[in-house]
Amino acid sequence: MPSTTLLRNAHVLTMDDAGTELAGGWVRVRGAVIEAVGAASDDPGPVDESIDLAGHVLLPGLVNTHHHMYQTLTRVISGAQDASLFGWLKALYPIWARLTPEMIRVSTRTAMAELLLSGCTTSSDHLYLFPNGSSLDDQFEAAADMGLRFHAARGAMSVGESKGGLPPDSLVEDEAEILRDTQAKIERWHDASRFSMRRVVVAPCSPFSVSTDLMRESALLARATGTTLHTHLAENDSDVAYSRSVFGCTPAEYAEDLGWTGPDVWHAHCVKLDEAGIARFGRTRTGVAHCPCSNMRLGSGIAPVTRMRAAGIRVGLGVDGSASNDSSHMLAEARQAMLLSRVGTASEPDVEKRHFMTAREALALATRGGAKTLGRDDIGVIAPGFAADLAAFDLRGVDHAGAQSDPVAALVFCTPSRAALTMVNGRQLVRDGRLLGSDERGLAEVHNRLARELLVS
Repeated sequence: MPSTTLLRNAHVLTMDDAGTELAGGWVRVRGAVIEAVGAASDDPGPVDESIDLAGHVLLPGLVNTHHHMYQTLTRVISGAQDASLFGWLKALYPIWARLTPEMIRVSTRTAMAELLLSGCTTSSDHLYLFPNGSSLDDQFEAAADMGLRFHAARGAMSVGESKGGLPPDSLVEDEAEILRDTQAKIERWHDASRFSMRRVVVAPCSPFSVSTDLMRESALLARATGTTLHTHLAENDSDVAYSRSVFGCTPAEYAEDLGWTGPDVWHAHCVKLDEAGIARFGRTRTGVAHCPCSNMRLGSGIAPVTRMRAAGIRVGLGVDGSASNDSSHMLAEARQAMLLSRVGTASEPDVEKRHFMTAREALALATRGGAKTLGRDDIGVIAPGFAADLAAFDLRGVDHAGAQSDPVAALVFCTPSRAALTMVNGRQLVRDGRLLGSDERGLAEVHNRLARELLVS
């Protein structure tokens, strides 16, 4: 019989259909699954371990729907700090061409450590370049070490500069080899079962780095293998201009023409998705990874998240690459999503029609919204039968002093803090704000050494 753990005396934010919150509530975990949830007056029964979370908010583990973990090695590179998307990429492609398998493994561990410390329990990652023998295998091995629930997107670039694409020819792959390797990775790593810890996503990089043939064939491969699809779309004005110039259509039309709409697809960014595109994605239940920090960092604009959600689009949050965000903190991402949505409605002339995203709506995007975007029905909610993926935040410090009237809102309005407890699949991976089972400082030292080697190679 699996052991039981009781998380008690917390303000429990369940994210269930009713938006239930339990002041002084508890959650009983058996093995890897939530067994029961109760109010302070309910008897939780006998358990093997009890953790007192007085003064904490307990919520479902946060879900990150878009990342490039290798980019933790190239944060704040001076030549790319003030560039927009295309200039930023051109500055960094030559550096990324020197990545090694060790760098992929260590950067994945670093990014996952940062995510876990921010209360994130599930993350997708979009690795789309594989120089010097790098492989998706390197990421899965790192994920197994860290214990994070992981959706690895096998990205790809196949159209280099000589064929009108953005990346250098040295970083692109042969399309037949891309499809062959993607199939092999699905066969080796993909687990579609409930509570799965690892899944493979079919993920050509972007309209300006792959062919339409690869996009079509990738969609066919994903549907033949029961996997999901992910790419970048409509990130900024240059991205839209490229689609119109090369393909003669909008990004949303491009996606639909190539089979890239539906409940098994989610696109990153969609900052410049037009009204027809919003309607098209809503009608097909296509998903979007909203990356507010990256969109601000690169000056891409403000994604129309309120209109997307109203149209029925599945929307989750993504921290994006740590060279376009420079952080992998999911609670910080939720805060920026809330604040940026308020700036985004400022152009609405009728003040009464402006919708200010609430703190709870931002947390819904970071939990249940992310789960739906990734196509999961077993995470993102605190309820019996769901995975024991949980995050608790201690609100008793000076950062939250004076904010006790609404502890849930305080999580988002006040300074984003480290998680006091992060549990994934019933395993405690962060306790008292410290990463368990990994030497955080030692990991950072190895990471920094590799980052220096990458820059001077």
